[in-house]
Amino acid sequence: MSKPSRRTLIQTGIVAAASVSLASAARAAAPAGKSPIASDAPASAKEKMIVNGRINQSVCKWCYGKIPLEEMCIAAKTIGLKSIELLGAKDIEIVKKHGLDCAVVNSHRIEVGLNRKENHEACLKAVREGIDVAAATGCPNVITFSGNRDGMDEETGLVNCTAALKSIVGYAEEKKVTVIMELLNSKVNHKDYMCDNSKWGVELCKRVGSDRFKLLYDIYHMQIMEGDVIRHIKANHQYYGHYHTGGNPGRNEIDETQELYYPAIMKAIVEVGYK
Repeated sequence: MSKPSRRTLIQTGIVAAASVSLASAARAAAPAGKSPIASDAPASAKEKMIVNGRINQSVCKWCYGKIPLEEMCIAAKTIGLKSIELLGAKDIEIVKKHGLDCAVVNSHRIEVGLNRKENHEACLKAVREGIDVAAATGCPNVITFSGNRDGMDEETGLVNCTAALKSIVGYAEEKKVTVIMELLNSKVNHKDYMCDNSKWGVELCKRVGSDRFKLLYDIYHMQIMEGDVIRHIKANHQYYGHYHTGGNPGRNEIDETQELYYPAIMKAIVEVGYK
């Protein structure tokens, strides 16, 4: 594959499993540097698209940095995507104009996160601003990150993240927005990242104790860190507010070229009643 990508499931109404990724079909049909799929895409590509609406899929804009957002919105609508995510207020206005949602609003940097008290003021300001944007535009989630360990032990990180999140989660509850912390691998892509496993993330959710704080379970990242993806989904689904997808190895397409079998994973997500 010429360029790795990541795409996501968004939060609404999953009722059945799917056997192919919309984004994968898009990438397979797209010439280099062009929109994922144009309206004149070959019939063979369109046949692979999910068109029954049972699984709502989103795409992260950063994966397609060379494609202008307006052009990407048109392509996303053409192939049936519901959202373009990880955006700020101005870009959300554009996707809304095209009848799309933004499943996740941006906030602060990955490396500098809530596990250090000295970061709380700046990070929580960004999260609060994200909550305001989400509430005003009808977006369901705002992303946050633990930050890197940099020698910190896991318990101290939990204590500090809990304190930060408890100070903001009441505001998220008031605005009916969910703050989600992403699970990222610390072996390949995000060296030293603290929230790199389900056990730590689930414990954080329990300590915060609010349905307005959950985890972003990134299937690609957690395959690298802990594997056993379906078992984790079934055991911890109540703590997972959003899912990201990607092939492994190489963060490539979610198809037969890699080791994760997404039809079974999607079926598991459906079976736990993900909404």
